[in-house]
Amino acid sequence: LIARRRRTSCYFYPRAWPSVRSADWWERVVLKEFGPQDWLEKFRMSKETFFYVCNQLRPGLAPHSAHFHPTLPLEKRVAVALWHLATNVEYQTLSPLFGVGPSTVQTCVREVSYAVVLLLKPLYLRLPNEKELENMVRIFRTRWGFPHCIGALDSLHIPIHPPLRLSADYCNGQGWHSILTQATVDGLGQFWDVSTAFPGSMENSAVLESSSLWVLAKEGRLCPNPPKHFMGKAQKYVLLGDATYPLQDWILKPYQEDENLTQRQLQFNYRLKRAHSVIENAFLRLKARWQILLKCDDCSLELLPTLVLACCILHNICEAHDNPFNEEWLEGTEPTELPKPCQPAPAAMEDGRAEQVRELMCQYFESCGE
Repeated sequence: LIARRRRTSCYFYPRAWPSVRSADWWERVVLKEFGPQDWLEKFRMSKETFFYVCNQLRPGLAPHSAHFHPTLPLEKRVAVALWHLATNVEYQTLSPLFGVGPSTVQTCVREVSYAVVLLLKPLYLRLPNEKELENMVRIFRTRWGFPHCIGALDSLHIPIHPPLRLSADYCNGQGWHSILTQATVDGLGQFWDVSTAFPGSMENSAVLESSSLWVLAKEGRLCPNPPKHFMGKAQKYVLLGDATYPLQDWILKPYQEDENLTQRQLQFNYRLKRAHSVIENAFLRLKARWQILLKCDDCSLELLPTLVLACCILHNICEAHDNPFNEEWLEGTEPTELPKPCQPAPAAMEDGRAEQVRELMCQYFESCGE
């Protein structure tokens, strides 16, 4: 997917809807006239998946007059929120589309995002059980050629407006303001651990040490007890990271590139980087689907963690339900794409025992004759 990020012929042409909207546009046009491509383009999911999400959110979105007009249906509230998350249009632009006020659009985005996290996170963004971990190992081995692996780990900087307070904390190493999200995906590119809303000035290694993932690993909850055998030795499952993460017996990263690397080490680097690309693909698809993550303009810092988690959960739902992905959406990510801050992990966080794990991996690849 990364290699094919070039312009292609557009295979979807949006329908020219009337410029003047009314309060019944949702009922009169969307529900009656939208075709499969219209649902996919505006809500980033099929009509069937949209109503599945609505039904799942129903317990948490019961109408209450303190926030919503009594006649605003649940499905319409979800539609308003998803349209904003998908297109990142301003509240003032979106409000006449559905015949509601800008404050109602803002409320829909907030309430639906909270409901998605509350009701769907336990289903679509959670720590895998032991059987699921074994299945993740199988997928990484068969699809990416990397053994004994349960995930790829990386971070995503989400651009924001400079906050009024603590502005320097949110200015990252490239000189722009962001919040930092750490995520782990399986071999299919679906998120299973996300920690978010760290100030952009933090390094990946510091975020890792402050995250729930670090705690889970130290408690031994990322592998069976006792660990499964690999190359004749009991070995924890591993995650794949880049140079910004510390080498641990459960986090592998490439050897530092120089002219002294052996053929085995070069082969290890190639296999790790190829498998690690699954999370790069996942981030691309996440931002392309939910373009609110390209620039959070209308969102407060207090809401951002919930909004980011909601987008990751919705991404997983779309992937799990095999909703089509329009590669034309990727073009929308290019104009705002900013260079990613990158600072190597401090040597003090390195685990000396981890070098033995990398050596075992090198032996494995050498024994495969690849």
